[in-house]
Amino acid sequence: MDKAIAHRRLFVLASACALVLVPSSAGNAQATAGTRAATAGHPCPTGEIFATNNTATITDPADPRLQTHLHRFDHEVRATIRANGARPGASTLLNGVFWSSDPKQTTYERSREFDVTKVSPEGLHHIAALIAKQYHQESVLTFRCLPSTSPQTDAVEIQAPGVTVTHLHDALLAAPEARDTLEGGSVTLDGHLILIAPLTNLPLAQKFAKSLGVDWNAAVVRYGADEFVS
Repeated sequence: MDKAIAHRRLFVLASACALVLVPSSAGNAQATAGTRAATAGHPCPTGEIFATNNTATITDPADPRLQTHLHRFDHEVRATIRANGARPGASTLLNGVFWSSDPKQTTYERSREFDVTKVSPEGLHHIAALIAKQYHQESVLTFRCLPSTSPQTDAVEIQAPGVTVTHLHDALLAAPEARDTLEGGSVTLDGHLILIAPLTNLPLAQKFAKSLGVDWNAAVVRYGADEFVS
């Protein structure tokens, strides 16, 4: 991820420290249901890596660079994962929409999410650091699935069907609180939202997802730990 995205993440973490939101009992019950769905029907890999080889800031949704499928990048990252003793799983192409507080505009990014198994936390960090260096990224995002009760759990990953990039873009512009705190998300080519947020912001993320028309009963909530690795 580029420097602007890293700055966005620093802002999110600062917001999480300043605005601690306590989930309601109803929110807890719904999130728990989502976690059960993730365990039963959507197994969570040991780790996930979200990365791109793009270093430019893209503000035009029609930019041809957003049409790439990142095939070569996919093969190269898989090779890096294998070369470092881990096992690559599925790889998913993503369209991201993000809000930049400065200069107050939306930016777009084409990226991939890589499932990684047979890897330790230290190994996942190491692989992400190699990817960041090889592709000149300010940082690369990782997510490790953990029980909701783990003391290391500090983030959630929400997955939900029925969302387009246009929906995500318009919802960000229409919801200042979510826009300034969550600062964006990604959508798969088949219309599944992927939103990673600090655990303290789960209620806000749930509210934002519902504003996108997401049926929360169909959403999958994964608990874990995220890290931006440089």
